[in-house]
Amino acid sequence: MITTALTFDELAALMKQAAGVTVDARELEKAPDAPFTTLGLDSLGLLGIVGELENRYSVALPTDAERCKTPAEFVGLVNSTLKTGV
Repeated sequence: MITTALTFDELAALMKQAAGVTVDARELEKAPDAPFTTLGLDSLGLLGIVGELENRYSVALPTDAERCKTPAEFVGLVNSTLKTGV
């Protein structure tokens, strides 16, 4: 079981690294239910983040991860998967 959890800081860094989208982690924390599209992240960018996390943690994320609409939804799904290892 992996004890690491995805944070908004890490998500902001991944958005820049994997999708070229610069967003302040504090913005994600203040408005975790803001749609990714309003933050400038499209589905391909989210797919890149999913791939990076799967490689980093050696765990397959559910296909639902690519369909998450908000940072809160995505972080919750990723952390649930990391916690259970499924």
